[in-house]
Amino acid sequence: MSPSQQNRADESTPLIPAAEDDNNSTAPNKNDTNIDKPLPVGQIMLLCFARIVEPIAFFSIFPFINHMIEECGDVAETDVGFYSGLIESIFSLTQMMLMIPWGRASDRFGRKPILVISLAGMSVSCALFGTSQKIWHMILFRSMAGMFSGTIVTVRASISENSTPKTQARAFSYFAFSNNIGICLAPLMGGALSRPVSQYPSVFGNIQFFKNYPYALPTFVTGSVGAVACIVSAFFIKETLRTKVEGSNEPSKPMNTSELLKAPGVSSVLFLYTYTMLLALGYTAVMPIFYFTSIGLGGYGFSEFQISIFIGIGGFAQSIWLLFVFPSLQRRIGTGGILRVCSSVWPFWFFFTAGANTLLRLGWSNVFWVYAPTVLVAGSGVAMAFTACQLAINDISPSPETLGTLNALSLTFQSAIRTAAPALFASLFATGVKHQIFAGYLAWVILVVLAAGLRIGMRWLPAKAEGKLELENEDEETGA
Repeated sequence: MSPSQQNRADESTPLIPAAEDDNNSTAPNKNDTNIDKPLPVGQIMLLCFARIVEPIAFFSIFPFINHMIEECGDVAETDVGFYSGLIESIFSLTQMMLMIPWGRASDRFGRKPILVISLAGMSVSCALFGTSQKIWHMILFRSMAGMFSGTIVTVRASISENSTPKTQARAFSYFAFSNNIGICLAPLMGGALSRPVSQYPSVFGNIQFFKNYPYALPTFVTGSVGAVACIVSAFFIKETLRTKVEGSNEPSKPMNTSELLKAPGVSSVLFLYTYTMLLALGYTAVMPIFYFTSIGLGGYGFSEFQISIFIGIGGFAQSIWLLFVFPSLQRRIGTGGILRVCSSVWPFWFFFTAGANTLLRLGWSNVFWVYAPTVLVAGSGVAMAFTACQLAINDISPSPETLGTLNALSLTFQSAIRTAAPALFASLFATGVKHQIFAGYLAWVILVVLAAGLRIGMRWLPAKAEGKLELENEDEETGA
């Protein structure tokens, strides 16, 4: 996930007055008087709770979306992947169109009001999704959810502003942990709560509403989580935008998108971030349909419950890597070191994941149930690359006042990839399965090749984003 290392001299060239002052930089800075400020763990935890809403909203539909599409649209099994990808692409298209306005709004009006508004809209649209009776209903409500997806912009910016160069790795490990807790809980919620009348007849068997809307319960629960997060954020989260905290009535002049992209190192880091998201979203698009597809066609042939368990295991494993391994590893080898390790592991993980289908085709189910979970847990360590990318974005930001917009810009690129990736990779998987191209592994072959390119791209990671603060401080102390 990174391109060629750029000149330190070029990166230090100031673009705007705010960037000239070392104390205004969000990058690791040995002269920052606040560098030893303790992490406000209470605020970080509240922000992480707000963060958990999006992954729950996004992933909770995965265990039942394919069955929901089949029932609502009378769609053949081989075409389900296309429609599931289309629904997620529509979400990301609306997200992409509004992400930068959300970021600019947070830079101007403050993080807290934008966070509360986003959470309110997200909770309502997610709850309504379960009442869909036709495919166009699903598209409409997912589009609404995309419109109110400014939550992640404000949470990321607020966590950055609550932390220092010394504490940001720990802060974003909590941030990433909460995201992956959401990934872990969401499919369990979706699988356990969908079709409650048939799953829990003694409790829901006489409730006509859930007979008419068998997928409403998990989306109502998701909406409730969002509503609670909205209320908690409104009452307890503190504003972190500097101009609002200092009581300034004259917000600093923001950089426009063109200026921000021309800032030293910004375009390189954004490219690497987007490349990493391409791999992540390609994997995310393929996995549910891969788990759902029958063994003979190239999948695992899982039930809804098994899909929920495997997605949940993946989310839990990522959480462990991010919470317990990432902070100490980042101190030892830096942000760039983590990105290089993850980019080296990624293609092998994809290869071994697809290869587990061969075990099932050969009838070695006992071996599969040891092998597949082991590969899933071990390979989930690549999730550290996502948090490393966030630290690289923080470090390359020209000034605190551009952090919201820069995060919005990175998320806009992510949304652009998400707009195309689900439909593209799901369609590639469906095509490979339908025509048995590479024995049904076409999508996996493409993912392995793309993952191999990530390691090459690491040559362009800017030196300013290497994140080796501890080593730099040690060199300063020893006079090296």
